[in-house]
Amino acid sequence: MKRGIRVLALGLWLAALALPAAQPDRARTEANLRTLKERIERIQRQVQNDAAEKDRLTRDLRAAEQSVSKAQGELGKVRSQRSETSAERERLQKEREQRVAERDRTQDDLAAQLRSAYMMGRNEPLKMLLNQRSPAQFQRNLTYYGYFGRDRAGKINLITQNIAEIDELARQIEEQDNELEQLEIQRQRRVQELDKARKQRGRVLASLTAESRNRGAQLKRLQQQQLQLEKLLAELRRATEATPFDPNDPFAKLRGRLSWPVAGKVELGYGDTIAGGLRSNGIEIAADRGANVRAVHEGRVIFADWLSGRGLLIILDHGNGYLSLYGHNEQLFKQAGATVRAGETIAAAGDSGGRARPGLYFEIRRAGKPVNPSGWFKSSAPPSD
Repeated sequence: MKRGIRVLALGLWLAALALPAAQPDRARTEANLRTLKERIERIQRQVQNDAAEKDRLTRDLRAAEQSVSKAQGELGKVRSQRSETSAERERLQKEREQRVAERDRTQDDLAAQLRSAYMMGRNEPLKMLLNQRSPAQFQRNLTYYGYFGRDRAGKINLITQNIAEIDELARQIEEQDNELEQLEIQRQRRVQELDKARKQRGRVLASLTAESRNRGAQLKRLQQQQLQLEKLLAELRRATEATPFDPNDPFAKLRGRLSWPVAGKVELGYGDTIAGGLRSNGIEIAADRGANVRAVHEGRVIFADWLSGRGLLIILDHGNGYLSLYGHNEQLFKQAGATVRAGETIAAAGDSGGRARPGLYFEIRRAGKPVNPSGWFKSSAPPSD
């Protein structure tokens, strides 16, 4: 009994790792082991390439971040210059207002003086002459009035000139600010472009890092499988062939006549690329949770248990080296050693083993090698749910 269980366990490992699950052959096993070693070496090279590409992307990201920092610094300088010109413009505006107010006061004073002189009339010099005891005093008064008027008029002209100079300086500052505004827009656009490029490089680097991490994990799993396979080689030397199963109808004659194992929709075909660049040895059928999983032909259950990556798995031996595999089940209805009829329900579809959605993994093997199942069914697609 223990020996039979041991043979079934060996069959499981061989089915899971593309090795013969029935009637094991050492030469084929060693060939598949060499294939696994080549796959490991290929992934190791990819991991090394990923590391080199990651270094390059890291350098690019560093350069991009430095460029963004530099551009932001230049943008900050332009904004600082605009702030200074804005402050200078405000200062000039206040000074202009003060000059205008001073000019207006001086003009008002001069206007008042002129009105006062007008009110005195044209005989004011005669009145001043009659009221003055000294002609010298009279002359000094006339000179004083004339000097006072000319001084105020000159002051008004000077203030007006200052205002014109302030206006010209303000105009120049306004032009400078307009130029700085355009420069600020250019700098801001440059910062946005560089930052966009930086983010894109960051996303590429993050994606590569995740892919590299996944490849590293896959490499570790394959290396573990390699070690397990090497241990199995020693077991295979001592393992004996299981008692052959003799079906009523040979499986080989049923090409194009099999019914689909479950209702649903094929979402991964035979040979499609899966994780790590590997090819699928079977098909994935999306199905309702709990949907009936049926045997495609009469056979004997040689394995009914959980397997990493396939979840709850049933393997049927149909004789003459033909096997069918049913994975990701939610529940198994048969145990190892049971004999089943074609179309008999053997499991319920599910998502065990890490499948994202409920469904079924189905595979056909002949002499330990995967066979494309698409030509074996009597219809091109499984029945709808």
